[in-house]
Amino acid sequence: MKLPFEIDLKNKVAVVTGGGGILCSTFAKVIAKCGAKVAVLDLNGEAANKVADEIVADGGVAIGISTNVLEKESLENAKAIINAQLGTVDILLNGAGGNNPKGTTTKDYYNIGDEEIDGVKTFFDLDPKGVEFVFNLNFLGTLLPTQVFAHDLIGKKDAVIINISSMNAFTPLTRIPAYSGAKAAISNFTQWLAVHFSKVGIRVNAIAPGFFLTNQNRALLIDENGEYTERSKKILSQTPMDRFGAQEELVGTLLYLLSHEASSFVNGVVIPVDGGFSAYSGV
Repeated sequence: MKLPFEIDLKNKVAVVTGGGGILCSTFAKVIAKCGAKVAVLDLNGEAANKVADEIVADGGVAIGISTNVLEKESLENAKAIINAQLGTVDILLNGAGGNNPKGTTTKDYYNIGDEEIDGVKTFFDLDPKGVEFVFNLNFLGTLLPTQVFAHDLIGKKDAVIINISSMNAFTPLTRIPAYSGAKAAISNFTQWLAVHFSKVGIRVNAIAPGFFLTNQNRALLIDENGEYTERSKKILSQTPMDRFGAQEELVGTLLYLLSHEASSFVNGVVIPVDGGFSAYSGV
């Protein structure tokens, strides 16, 4: 991967949670390309190891660790491995997150009588456990890794935490109230953390991706014939750039936030990378 510009992260240790996924594996590889030693954390240990192996094959230093971001003991175990094999942590990228069908509706709008239609799930059918899972995975899955790894960052030069929010934190999308609310919590938490850690040298910012094709949303956006779904067409009609993003298009923002030279006075911001979606009024 050719980087839009390079920064020097040599002798830095970075942790990327959710690192086995499409977007965060790209982040892990970019950070390694800049010279950092990277710990790829993912619930799916096989996926984490695959990304780490690809980084090593490309000349970088990385390890993959199966980690549950909702279990503090699992995170503490991962930290012990990282400290022993790579050193203390300088960069934390909180990328673990996701949605769950139990926290979604099947229609954009509620109409009287929808409850009686087979296959229609309304607001009144949302499963509290499903909503709880989405909030826990996104919010607690950011808070707990930060509690564990931020101890290493305190007082270090150029210490950085980057969270992954979403453009629907600005304006909630239809059908996914749990995910929209959870990502709004991430944006708010990013600002809170930036203030809280401002006296000990840790900058905290977030990236809010728009619509990027990933394994998680592919079935929602692309039908079995490889064509755009109706929801995709609706999304693109509200995206001034008229296309989905490619994961490489997040790299410039990531590097900017990681670079002390470029963003040393940037703290507590949430940067949308969404092709203009959040700026467009629809008319």
